[in-house]
Amino acid sequence: MNIIIAGDGEVGFHLAKLLSAEHHNIRIVDPHQDLLKMIESHTDLIAITGDSTSISVLENANVRKADLLISVVHNEHINIVTCALAKKLGTKRTIARINNAEYLSKENQELLRSLGIDALVCPERIAAKEIVRLLQQTAATEIFDFSGGRLMLFLLKLNEKALVLNKTLTEIANENPNLRFRAVAIHRMGKTFIPRGEDQFMINDLAYVVTKPSGIDELLRLSGKVKHEIHNVMIIGGGRIGRETALRLENEYNVKLIEIDKDRCTALSYTLLNTLIINGDARDTELLEDEGIRSIDAFIAVTDDTETNLFSCLLAMRLGVKRVIPLIENIDYIDISQSIGIETIINKKLITASHIAQYTMDAEVSSIKYLSGIDAEVLEFVAKPGSKITRNPIKKVKTPEGSLIGGIIRGDEGFIALGDTQVLVGDKVVVFSLPESISKVLELFK
Repeated sequence: MNIIIAGDGEVGFHLAKLLSAEHHNIRIVDPHQDLLKMIESHTDLIAITGDSTSISVLENANVRKADLLISVVHNEHINIVTCALAKKLGTKRTIARINNAEYLSKENQELLRSLGIDALVCPERIAAKEIVRLLQQTAATEIFDFSGGRLMLFLLKLNEKALVLNKTLTEIANENPNLRFRAVAIHRMGKTFIPRGEDQFMINDLAYVVTKPSGIDELLRLSGKVKHEIHNVMIIGGGRIGRETALRLENEYNVKLIEIDKDRCTALSYTLLNTLIINGDARDTELLEDEGIRSIDAFIAVTDDTETNLFSCLLAMRLGVKRVIPLIENIDYIDISQSIGIETIINKKLITASHIAQYTMDAEVSSIKYLSGIDAEVLEFVAKPGSKITRNPIKKVKTPEGSLIGGIIRGDEGFIALGDTQVLVGDKVVVFSLPESISKVLELFK
């Protein structure tokens, strides 16, 4: 696929790297010449310096032959104009990053579609939804829903309380014959692999598991995890993510929001009617103590500064908070945060890439999740008539090495995939895959 990415920093660059690894032809347009020189020296991407709202720049990027243009500049007005121009100049499909939730109403989406914008992505809203989901399943380090929760992906870090330690998958299956979940990957000492029957779980493993809703309690029991009840929530940062998160939580939990900017606090007070808004610096231990940090169940740090988010979460953990969730913008910090005890993070680049990537697949993909901290993804494919996946039971399908079918959603029911399972036309199939296997997995679903 010929793809143009219009960006103005790391989001566009990160998205370009992910998509180029899946063998697309990528041209990236960015106004920062120094960044583009760095991109060209480290990748095979074609970099074009300039303003994406310039027709000559778009022509230079071969816009008339583009299958997809993705505009992820921080200024949503530039994204809208870029996509509208690209569509008029011949690009088949366009996606715009937006920040204003007003554009997401059905009427306004139709208006933007009439201008040539096929899809919108709002990272801040997606991030807020993910935070809410993580508070609903407090035992999981990471969680992702497929088809409205009919199947779910859980990431669990195994500690000394896990009942599966030093047991093989075969032993666990024999001891628990009615399991409603399946381990699809293990991340151990910096490496990710697909587990087979003879593989054992070890302490500090990160286990990726596909589960039915009815299997969650048993999954948590075997992994030694305990759900924490959430009543009191503290949010650090009153930007778009902090505001959106508070809006989604304030009618269900007791929410306090700390924001250092006084004018922003005033503006938030008109929007957040059931949230206690505090003007102050969350790195101030005395302030946190005064605001009852020791009675807080969940601490969410979503300022624009990664270091502030990490520091304040470490401080909250030291003061006894069991659930902390920082916004980490620098992907290189993900491993660092996990090594210092912060297991759950939010990253806008990965969230944005996951939402956009489904539009770049040859097969029909209803959702994608790029996983935090490892180079892997989970995809939900739709089985089409004539596709290879529907011709034989799973055990007779040559699933590419580095991939695993975890579950199937048929109608309103999700179930765990077994060797004798036959995929039917119209089924949604959840597949875990390492990057090098994606192109081969796609062949099964074309």
